[in-house]
Amino acid sequence: MKRIHVFFAALVLVSTAMAQELSQDVIKMMYVGNAISRFYVDDTDLTKVTEAGIKAMLKELDPHSTYSTPKETKSMMEQMQGSFGGIGIQFNIVSDTLYVIQTTMNGPSERAGILAGDKVVAVNDTAIAGVKMERDEIMSRLRGPKGTKVKVDVVRRGIERRLVFELVRDDISTETVDAAYMIDKKNGYIRITSFGAKTHEEFATKLDSLKARGMKNLIIDLEGNGGGYLEAAVKIASELIDESNLVVYTEGAKMPRFEYVSKGEGRFRKGNLVVMVDETSASASEILAGAVQDWDRGLVVGRRSFGKGLVQRPFQLPDGSMIRLTVSRYYTPSGRCIQKPYENDSVKYEDDLMNRYNSGEMTSADSIHFPDSLKAYTLRLKRTVYGGGGIMPDYFVPVDTMKYTKYHRTLAARGSIIQASLHYLDEHRAELVSKYSDVDEFEKKFEVDDVYMQLLRDQGVKDSVKLEGGEEEYQRALPELKKQLKQLIARDLWDMSDFMKMYNNSSDIFIKAYDLIRQKDFNKLMIKE
Repeated sequence: MKRIHVFFAALVLVSTAMAQELSQDVIKMMYVGNAISRFYVDDTDLTKVTEAGIKAMLKELDPHSTYSTPKETKSMMEQMQGSFGGIGIQFNIVSDTLYVIQTTMNGPSERAGILAGDKVVAVNDTAIAGVKMERDEIMSRLRGPKGTKVKVDVVRRGIERRLVFELVRDDISTETVDAAYMIDKKNGYIRITSFGAKTHEEFATKLDSLKARGMKNLIIDLEGNGGGYLEAAVKIASELIDESNLVVYTEGAKMPRFEYVSKGEGRFRKGNLVVMVDETSASASEILAGAVQDWDRGLVVGRRSFGKGLVQRPFQLPDGSMIRLTVSRYYTPSGRCIQKPYENDSVKYEDDLMNRYNSGEMTSADSIHFPDSLKAYTLRLKRTVYGGGGIMPDYFVPVDTMKYTKYHRTLAARGSIIQASLHYLDEHRAELVSKYSDVDEFEKKFEVDDVYMQLLRDQGVKDSVKLEGGEEEYQRALPELKKQLKQLIARDLWDMSDFMKMYNNSSDIFIKAYDLIRQKDFNKLMIKE
């Protein structure tokens, strides 16, 4: 076998001139790689050994330094910059098992009823769980030309049997600003789902459209937005805050402070502004919300954001693979560090959101305690704000734990609600399209009838959902179930803006944001201490 040296990620970044300055630890890695290559007893897949070594090194650093294979890197770039043919899921692979993190809105997987938390165990009758299949091979099996079919076997918690879905691949849109509408004659709404290469362009187009329709005040929805390109967040902030104002700065032990400032004339630097966030708003979302808050440009409403404030720099490796190495931290204009703790297991990083629920933070702002050492002040009104993990909103909106019954939650968890909606729509689509000219008429006149509810109850029985509270629980669940079923029909018949218009009417965070943005003394709302 041809002798090859095992090169770890750090080595490809080192020039010949720097070789003499290598630390003993780096030299040790070179020796280990060389020894395996030259003397190991069996033939060895050196690429696999190298990748395992890289992943092990990065795992020792922080939760966000990562390695991706050449195919994974290519896929990652596609998702940020274009579109591709697939089944419409975001996923992680943990212990040889593919876990669905999120389904693409109205994509093949969501339409079929696949849910976040599902485990995909087989693709076209080929096992992908427990067989140590590489991530890029799994992705190649799931993706394919638009219109082609793929069968996936799913294991879902609470259901003993496997669920089998036959999906038709589709172009998975990567539009990141997917909803915008006028709430009334003066107030507009824009939702940003992530920050990609085209996000600023999409945002600017929708903002101009709303302004042309008379918009004076704006709500920006960043709920569920996990972040993306820093530059996109900076460009959008430039549309909102004064020119030459600091938007965010980065700094690390080996990276000097670097500042990003707002540029240009700005499309929306006057008018009331509210930014909606929740516990899953992260990274670039927190940069935008933090800049708006620190410059007292507007109000942040919702729940404490995720707390992802580590900056990854991509290093392309010779074979097309990539490491994304954390090189610095994000700081808001007032100097707050966005990143939540992760060192020394002081808080189990992956369990943080569950810990928030268990501590009561999600239902009461009084359960959130910040030490004085994390105190900072906004730059104009000198309001007290805190660092140390995420952006704490100016106005807290708790999770309503009483809104849904156990029966409703179980129906949702097992996909019964989406499945019932799809069945109803299949049977009544033509009738609904001919009867309702637009979503406004639909919202006013459509009523979820007994036929629709029976479809849901039957689907629940099929999915082994027990109505433990009997008819009394069913009647308590009925109002919210009807509301959700109606919204799902609207989403499939019209576009995302129409769906969000209906959805927001029952969103506690949106209702609070809309109440605030209409106040005559809006600016005084920021001075409430």
